[in-house]
Amino acid sequence: MIYTAHYTSPLGGMTLMSDGTALIALDFDEQKYLLEGLETNRQQKSLPVCEETCHWLDLYFSGNEPDFMPPLAPAGTAFQQSVWEILRTIPYGTTTTYGAIAKRLEQDTGKRMSAQAVGGAVGRNPISIIIPCHRVIGSDGSLTGYAGGLDKKEYLLRTEGIVLPKMPCRTPRNA
Repeated sequence: MIYTAHYTSPLGGMTLMSDGTALIALDFDEQKYLLEGLETNRQQKSLPVCEETCHWLDLYFSGNEPDFMPPLAPAGTAFQQSVWEILRTIPYGTTTTYGAIAKRLEQDTGKRMSAQAVGGAVGRNPISIIIPCHRVIGSDGSLTGYAGGLDKKEYLLRTEGIVLPKMPCRTPRNA
């Protein structure tokens, strides 16, 4: 059984999904990957993990760095999990690049890694904002793909106090 709850953010409605214990998905209602691969047997229910996640989001959207993490259980491949773990280490108010994540994975695994492969995994992150895929930018400082939309990515970065360069946003080639 998948349990769902709703959160109203300054950027629009968000759907939370839980396995009953941990958060398994969080994204904007119009997110294209939100329901991908999740069973259809769902029930709307407010659970402690959903209440904790909503409190985390309240803090975040008020411009504060939350000092706790709700329990997370995103489902993905081993490669995706390794990328998402790196995303969780990007400090609030900072950014990194797809290339930097690829280099870190190369150091960790000894295997050559491409920034494009990292971008694919970042784009499949099922727990937006809390697993901060919005903090990943292009090597030239440009905003690149964000499944929720580049306007939302820019808003999230500004919420964290990140000053963005005055340059056009780019969309990935496969968007």
